[in-house]
Amino acid sequence: MAVDSYQSDEEHDAGDPRPTGLLDLLSVAAVVLDTRGRIVFWTPQAEDLFGYTSEEALGAEAGRLLVSPGRMESAVRLFSEVLATGQGWAGAFPVRRKDGSSRLTEFRTMRLLDDEGEVYALGIAADRNLLQRVETDLALCERLIYQSPIGLALLDPDLKFLLVNPALERIDGMPAAEHVGRSLRETLPLTDIETVESALRQVLTTGTPLLDQYHVGQPRNDPGRQHAWSLSFYRLEDASGRVLGAAVSVVDVTERHQAAGEADRARRRLAVIADASARIGTTLEVERTARELAEVAAPVLADVVAVDVLDSALACRRMSSPDHGPELFRALALKAAHPTVATRAADPPGDLAAYDGDRLVTLCVHTGRPVLIPHVQPADLPRIARDADGEALLAEAGVHSYLAVPLIAHGEVLGALDLKRTRNPLPFDEDDVVLAAEIAGRAGVAIDNARWFQSVRNTALTLQRSLLPDHSPRHTGLEVASRYEPAQATSEVGGDWYDVIPLDGDRTALVVGDVMGNGIDAAATMGRLRTATCAYADLDLAPEAVLRHLDKITCDLEHYIVTCLYAVYDPATNSCTVANAGHVPPALARPGRPPVFLDLPTAAPLGVGGVPFEAVTVPMEPGDLLVLYTDGLVETRQHAIDDRLDTLLSLLGEPGASLEAVCDRLVHGLRHADDHDDVALLLARVVDHP
Repeated sequence: MAVDSYQSDEEHDAGDPRPTGLLDLLSVAAVVLDTRGRIVFWTPQAEDLFGYTSEEALGAEAGRLLVSPGRMESAVRLFSEVLATGQGWAGAFPVRRKDGSSRLTEFRTMRLLDDEGEVYALGIAADRNLLQRVETDLALCERLIYQSPIGLALLDPDLKFLLVNPALERIDGMPAAEHVGRSLRETLPLTDIETVESALRQVLTTGTPLLDQYHVGQPRNDPGRQHAWSLSFYRLEDASGRVLGAAVSVVDVTERHQAAGEADRARRRLAVIADASARIGTTLEVERTARELAEVAAPVLADVVAVDVLDSALACRRMSSPDHGPELFRALALKAAHPTVATRAADPPGDLAAYDGDRLVTLCVHTGRPVLIPHVQPADLPRIARDADGEALLAEAGVHSYLAVPLIAHGEVLGALDLKRTRNPLPFDEDDVVLAAEIAGRAGVAIDNARWFQSVRNTALTLQRSLLPDHSPRHTGLEVASRYEPAQATSEVGGDWYDVIPLDGDRTALVVGDVMGNGIDAAATMGRLRTATCAYADLDLAPEAVLRHLDKITCDLEHYIVTCLYAVYDPATNSCTVANAGHVPPALARPGRPPVFLDLPTAAPLGVGGVPFEAVTVPMEPGDLLVLYTDGLVETRQHAIDDRLDTLLSLLGEPGASLEAVCDRLVHGLRHADDHDDVALLLARVVDHP
């Protein structure tokens, strides 16, 4: 049996082209059955639609393979009628797939006869959902040209118009009938029509489409406004590949061009904001934060940038009301994108200036709103400049646009960001106001954090120093010097302390202690222990006894561990008796010898309870230097403690140097900006005494 010899009982015009392309698109399955209902022909599309391979399908009964039991009777009846009458059948029919699922298909059946007169049944099926989609697509395609909002045109090989849709009429302002037979340059209002014609000839020659080609011009129906269009060109061919002409699609993208410009500006704004977020507020220093703000704003926003903060804000006070006279501003930063005399018109960083309410920067902070002068006139300069000389300098610099934006944090106005343009020819606009306000808002929070940090830190430092002794530098047989260094990376009060206590018999008690932790509670605990130490020292107790009593007191303090070193120097015996409660070892530097750490029984910190303390007596000679300190001097997160202790010894140098110089050397050599612990340092050097 030759499959291609089948003929339908219905007549077929052999001259009609077969819609193989559409069949392929629809994935139409073809199945041929013999009179017993067995499958004798099975196309690849049938395999896709029904799930059975040709090996599985050929020879099988179609009904058992493709029809569910409940529909078997009707399927057999239809099959018999087609074979008997020769009348085809068409309709929707659910088939059973190999995986057991059911799929609704659009089915066509007809009787076939081969050259020998044998009867067969041909079934053609397609997924009904797919068929409905294709039918819808065909209906849409039928009206595509005339209903499309995109301008469409068909050109012959000579680039003459064959057809134009209504959308293109609206775009170029010429009726469709007037296009036909005319060239592009006679119709399209493009400024670069030669480029368009050249591109179309290239497409006709190569067959390669050119898409999204941007061109501008003024259409006849809107001659006063320049439009932008996106043009795409592609070649049209028939089924044999013969060139029929070219198609042109035209989209008015004027708004897209405008939106693209706005999007580009938005991207630039986001980039500036991201840069500001990364660069502003890297420290908790007000002045540095202001400088970072100025460096971000110039030249992105302005040619000349000044950052002025209210003096009341720096002092953590509220700004005066607008009716209470001028405002005091502290100039914190000044930045110019290029050399200009305009910088001489601004207050130098650090200066304090009073400005009346008519000044624009004062108006900005009083209202809490940006002040924008897009085009600065000579009459505006007195409200911008600090004085008459400043007016002349701003005029000489060519300041043509001005913007002041408030620095606000948590609803409080702290100051203003002052922006001027000289070399940049564009005036400030609303986009600049939004961007400047965003940057100023971030900077305002950073400045607010920095000023409160500095305020709290200054308060903490004052409190800490008030709890430390105010002693004279000389005691009988001793010269002393001390330092207290607060932690650099935190504003909280620490619990380190030192003391120098005169005792009977010209003796002197030297004390260094460290309450673990920080905060007001730690400082208060330190104050209690210092008071207790002085009281026990007045009782003339031995060093180990003093520590024992302090241990009892500390045991009553919940959650606190304290290290302490207590030493008593006796000039009568030229000796120093030292007891240690879990503290870092003191260093001893003698003239002509390398400095060492005293080998002391360490014992446990105060507050552990029940641990005995021992004292060691060390002979002392004139010139000997005893160094007592807390662990913040030598302990860091980045270095081994042994290395830091070695560094301390190396920094002591010759003990004959002034004690103040030795203190400075130790602090500068061992402290870092990111240290999280405070330091108490006490130096005592034996001197000759009568």
